[in-house]
Amino acid sequence: MFAHALSRRLDRHGIHYAWLIAIITFCVMLTTSASLGLPGAFLKPLTAEMGWDTDQISSILAFRFALFGLMAPFSAILMERFGVRNVVCTALAMIGAGMALATVATELWQLFFAWGLLLGIGSGMTALVLAAVVANRWFHARRGLVIGLLTASSATGQLAFLPIAAWLIEHMGWRVAVLPVLIACAILACLVFAFMRNRPSDIGQPAFGESPAAASAAAPAAPVPFTLRGPFVALGEAMRNQTFWILAGTFFICGLSTNGLIQTHFISLCADYGMTAVPAASALAMMGAFDFVGTILSGWLSDRYDSRKLLFWYYALRGLSLFWLPHSTFTLYGLSLFAMFYGLDWIATVPPTIKLAGSAFGRDRAPMIFGWIFAAHQIGAATAAFGAGLSRTLLLTYAPALYVAGGACLIAALLALMVRRSQPAVQAQPSSA
Repeated sequence: MFAHALSRRLDRHGIHYAWLIAIITFCVMLTTSASLGLPGAFLKPLTAEMGWDTDQISSILAFRFALFGLMAPFSAILMERFGVRNVVCTALAMIGAGMALATVATELWQLFFAWGLLLGIGSGMTALVLAAVVANRWFHARRGLVIGLLTASSATGQLAFLPIAAWLIEHMGWRVAVLPVLIACAILACLVFAFMRNRPSDIGQPAFGESPAAASAAAPAAPVPFTLRGPFVALGEAMRNQTFWILAGTFFICGLSTNGLIQTHFISLCADYGMTAVPAASALAMMGAFDFVGTILSGWLSDRYDSRKLLFWYYALRGLSLFWLPHSTFTLYGLSLFAMFYGLDWIATVPPTIKLAGSAFGRDRAPMIFGWIFAAHQIGAATAAFGAGLSRTLLLTYAPALYVAGGACLIAALLALMVRRSQPAVQAQPSSA
């Protein structure tokens, strides 16, 4: 087997196989992010070629965001039941098929099938839950750092793909611009099939930072039946906790002010002010670069400072930057300033939100409950994707959507301070049974 041979070779050089798994997962999540961000660059070419309104295309992108989020609570069950490798390969195939089929779509329902269903389900199967599963299974030490790096990959996806796609759109057409994602999906599917394994025990190793004795003493995980009931039971329990509603509400606003608004409509917004796709995509990529740094830094800060106060500052600064964006004059200086402040906390909200969820619900229940919190994030993104497109169609401007999102961020900043301090569930248990 390729994985066993490579793991032995890496081990001889003092490199744990978990780092290869992390690199592959990073690339998978990077490509997923690129597939979610690219349709935003296609809004103008599609409206010009097909005659579809911005709100019509935005409604499809909104459905994709919602489906992407709603898959999160179930993706962990799919990975447990069918294996990480099989789920990721299937997801990459669906993403590639969705991007390819969109290039031959001539009717809105065809675009809905390609970008709404295939892209929504495929990307949802490789959402943040994949990062949590890989980090928890493969890393006993450095787990927080790995989650921060994998989370930051969604920002890097914009950095790596969007400027190239914008150049291809201008010089060769929007259909050619999907090729980088298609090629990446094909290459990654081969790498995942050859080298991805479900657990360290599959290649006879402990997790990174775990002693062999502890790994051998751990009881093997019992097979999890594929059932739709589990996530809903966890949701029912979480809904009785005030912290869940605050985290879900603030994450709804997080999606409202990031993926659905800026990621989807930023290039189209810049075009309204006379900026072409390439410099607009470059500004978006700049946000991705700042966010890569900001998310990793946020993970470091969340281990040292009150996560509630971190979320307060993240949401407040994001809201102020959105208020300022319509007045930035859309010059290089103005957009660079916006990209820096907005980009630093684009996904920086994730590490403190995960930490607060873990503190409130415990290590075992937190991943599935965070899946529902993430679903709220994507429903917020869907709301903004459709609402901003409707604003552009009816009012001929995105400004109202920017002001609404900015105000919502200020509300989220205040809500974050209302999260109660709570001890992890493992500490709340009696010391003797």
